[in-house]
Amino acid sequence: MHKERTVTAEGEAMQLGSKARRDAIVRLATETGPANVDDLSRKFAVTASTIRRDLALLTDAGRLARTYGGAISVTAHPEATLRQRLGEAYLAKQAIARWARMQVRSGETLLLDAGSTVGALAHELRSATSIRVATVGLTTLNELADVDEVEVECLGGRLRHISQGFVGPLTEAALERMTFDRVFLGTDGVHPVHGICEAELEQTRLKELMAGRAREVYVLAHADKLGESPFHAWAKLPAGWHLVTDQSAPDSMVARFETAGVEVVRA
Repeated sequence: MHKERTVTAEGEAMQLGSKARRDAIVRLATETGPANVDDLSRKFAVTASTIRRDLALLTDAGRLARTYGGAISVTAHPEATLRQRLGEAYLAKQAIARWARMQVRSGETLLLDAGSTVGALAHELRSATSIRVATVGLTTLNELADVDEVEVECLGGRLRHISQGFVGPLTEAALERMTFDRVFLGTDGVHPVHGICEAELEQTRLKELMAGRAREVYVLAHADKLGESPFHAWAKLPAGWHLVTDQSAPDSMVARFETAGVEVVRA
């Protein structure tokens, strides 16, 4: 395995392979706070592009969360994998998905996010006829791949393994060529003022672009995600967006969203 030269805190030269370097980056982010690309590049005596690749891999693995110019630890609020999320709030997600399916009309063009709740909606759409679905999520692709009545467009890009969703400039470039009747967005947390909370700024930028391309914007979030801010990256949403949650959502929390001008549905 190729090893690269770095320097310990005591000034002694040592050799680190890529795995050891990434483990050290995670330790630093956990112990000392946000890790900056330039600082890490100097510390480990590698190029900035090498550090960026390390951070991308660590983010995909759910070990770090990207920030502008670096990364932060996710030890306090680790991002769950899509597989882990599939078993969370199962009945609530099914109710949300069924309500969302009822809003879709034949002939419409839809945009579907990645995530387990949006994936549940994709399953419901298997019975739809004459609709077009564009998506950034592998779950939706898998659900609709064999449904002849649904035209499916994959926006492509860089795959985030942890969320099974595509992000990045290629995704954004494809998105700019389309408009939609409705967009259905997932979230790690949703706030009445700040909007959608996600692990990476790259995700929040994409969600803002998605919301801006659709006539109607729906955020699908079960009650446990309301008012939550597990990370520090936010996507602002346009006025008049819809929050679709479940029956267990507290009245006080629903009132906060309604006061902010959000239309709330408890499915």
